[in-house]
Amino acid sequence: MPTPSAARPAVLPAREEKAAAVRRMFSSIAPRYDLLNHLLSANVDRVWRRRAVDRLGWERAPAGLYLDNCAGTLDLAVELARRGGFRGRVVGSDFTYAMLERGTGKLAALPVEPACADALLLPFPSASFDGATVGFGVRNLADLDAGLAEMARVLKSGARLVILEFTTPQWQPFRALYLGYFLRILPLVGRVVSKHNTAYTYLPESVREFPEPPELKAKMERAGFDGVEWKTLSGGIAALHWGTRR
Repeated sequence: MPTPSAARPAVLPAREEKAAAVRRMFSSIAPRYDLLNHLLSANVDRVWRRRAVDRLGWERAPAGLYLDNCAGTLDLAVELARRGGFRGRVVGSDFTYAMLERGTGKLAALPVEPACADALLLPFPSASFDGATVGFGVRNLADLDAGLAEMARVLKSGARLVILEFTTPQWQPFRALYLGYFLRILPLVGRVVSKHNTAYTYLPESVREFPEPPELKAKMERAGFDGVEWKTLSGGIAALHWGTRR
């Protein structure tokens, strides 16, 4: 039987090296990150982000302060800031400066403030946000449980957290077709367009290693969230989780 280290796909960094490896990877692919997101998802990622903001319940505090954690190039923060009736501010926080820099051109006069910060040690006071989103970011955290606890810390009681993340379809024959695309075609296209040898091999491998929706729900509950629910999107390619800070 192989040892755990031998069983691990070589493209996935060891836990103690993950933060540095992920930062280097996203710094390298930042120039083509948005292009590949839209290309590889056939633009469905835009729909997923709209669904995430729909679940946030920002209407409860339309003039509040919101966090988009692991914000990348700020697409999710922009989606919230552009909503009709939204009068608050959004902090788009990410630990990769190159990603935030690529997103600043989308901001114009929008109430979005980029912040370069580590999701495991957010530089914000406790109970300071009226809600938070994370789009395709928790999968990249070096310590998922610590990251969820940190998000709970900075949210006010009653504030909602919405997580949008990839998952793996469960029903056949769609599962087999999707995995064929996800494990073979996507890495090839990603490698050619991004000019990065492993980033788009890391993506499917990290999704396969990430907890399934029921387990992520349980982790959110342990981190301090009540009423946690989840819903799969696009046949199970992605999932939304949402819960309310105790």
